[in-house]
Amino acid sequence: MKMLKEKKVFVIGHKNPDTDSICSAIAYAALKNKTDDGVFVPKRAGEVNNETKYVLDFFDVETPEFIGHVGTQVKDVEIKPTPSLDEGISLKNAWNKMRDLRESTMPIVNDGVLEGIISVKDIATANMDIYETRILAISHTKYTNVLDAIDGTMIVGDSEEEITKGKILIGAANPDLLENYVEDGDMLLTGNRFENQLCGIEMNAGCIVVCTGAPISKTIQKLAKENNCKIISTPHDTLMVARLISQSAPVRYFMKKDHLITFSREDFISDIRDTLAKIRHRDFPVLGRDGKYCGMLSRRSLLSMDNKKIILVDHNEKGQAVDGIDEAEILEIIDHHRLGSMETALPVFFRNQPVGCTGTIIYDLYQENNVEVDQKIAGLLCSAIISDTLMFRSPTCTPKDKKAAEELAKIAGIEIQEHAEKMFRAGSSLADKTPEEIFYQDFKKFSGNDKNFGAGQISSMDKTELEQLRPKIAAYMEGAVKEGEMLFFLLTNILTESSDLVFAGEGAKELVETAFGEPEENWVHVPGLVSRKKQFVPSVLHVLQQ
Repeated sequence: MKMLKEKKVFVIGHKNPDTDSICSAIAYAALKNKTDDGVFVPKRAGEVNNETKYVLDFFDVETPEFIGHVGTQVKDVEIKPTPSLDEGISLKNAWNKMRDLRESTMPIVNDGVLEGIISVKDIATANMDIYETRILAISHTKYTNVLDAIDGTMIVGDSEEEITKGKILIGAANPDLLENYVEDGDMLLTGNRFENQLCGIEMNAGCIVVCTGAPISKTIQKLAKENNCKIISTPHDTLMVARLISQSAPVRYFMKKDHLITFSREDFISDIRDTLAKIRHRDFPVLGRDGKYCGMLSRRSLLSMDNKKIILVDHNEKGQAVDGIDEAEILEIIDHHRLGSMETALPVFFRNQPVGCTGTIIYDLYQENNVEVDQKIAGLLCSAIISDTLMFRSPTCTPKDKKAAEELAKIAGIEIQEHAEKMFRAGSSLADKTPEEIFYQDFKKFSGNDKNFGAGQISSMDKTELEQLRPKIAAYMEGAVKEGEMLFFLLTNILTESSDLVFAGEGAKELVETAFGEPEENWVHVPGLVSRKKQFVPSVLHVLQQ
């Protein structure tokens, strides 16, 4: 299987992961990184339990990062690195940049923060709809923008100043008439007419624009300085200047800045698809976790989006999988449970063996690929087998599991009996957990004959602790069970190889009585019941199918 080097593949177990789920994900990711192209990363779909924490700490292995949803996110889609514009840039320059970059929408950003967006449509509308002759003053346009728009040269005055008052006026009339129109701060467009230039200065014009590159006398320049009137020279004629000068207004005046539709890199495509369909923009700004602008999301990029790539270990049922699994591309499934409800769009590598632990299968894969198992990986896989087989006491345990555990223990440098006791005692230390946390520590959902049920399990070597926990779990289940649902919980005593089975929900008591014997009010002691997978679930499904 050839993958692009930079594309990550997540190896992940089921929700409410146990030691097998976590350790197998870590071990299989390590194997894939040695045998396949690509970057394989172990993940977890829930909190690790005390037993697993002990194992990871004992072998000094980092806990996989949590991932709660594997749906395609904005960050999984191509985000265009569209450069931003400064809010003070002129409409003309904005248009030129958009034309050169072939962009229909560009962001306006200040110190990384998105201030607004400007589109080709906005610029076209501005050019067609500008009837306001005071547009430069209203938008506080800098003279540098004016010079750029009309290819002008500042003869008198500071080009860095802003225009704050006055209108744009063409000085085509004679001075007697013109003086009735020129107001304080106006920008007067004129040609080689000394008397009109002088009239503008005398009427306190803010700026005189001399067109067609006409010479400007020393007298006019001196008078302009004395009256704080700026003078600009441009090679264009008056008509061209009149057309171009409004394009010197800054984009901040025309940009959209209210009710902007933006997306986060963390947003799921499934959540924003309706918005993308309703809004007719081509591109949408994307923000990082820090709120800073990081690119544009194009509608077109969704056509080639790359779903997250996933390898599932220790489960093959949709109800147990991480959220968003329908949106991900499943590449492989490695499991030891019954065949479940998982469906894939494409053929996948599927390995399912009737052994007591996924870790046993992973160990086989190391051997089949002639890859040496290092000490840490051996410790993890051995711990997974010990946990899932209850140190070989579970009916799911096979000779293959025991043989694999013994070989892995030698590599890891551990003694199975001693390590198992420490593991189980760490896992049964429940003093710091609420009944809810304990209930969902190792919880899975199942269905059979159109009936849904969930089953959790906790294993301990302490009979007293299990007896004290039973009424707390029963009380929690009574409040947590939903209409039409059944909940079960196995409090398994590893030493006596038996379980107290607590139940809740409509029909649960009758089912338990049929499958496991006459119960007390909400629980029953079942000798020999230690495996949820091989004993409990098959018995429940058998009753439901009758």
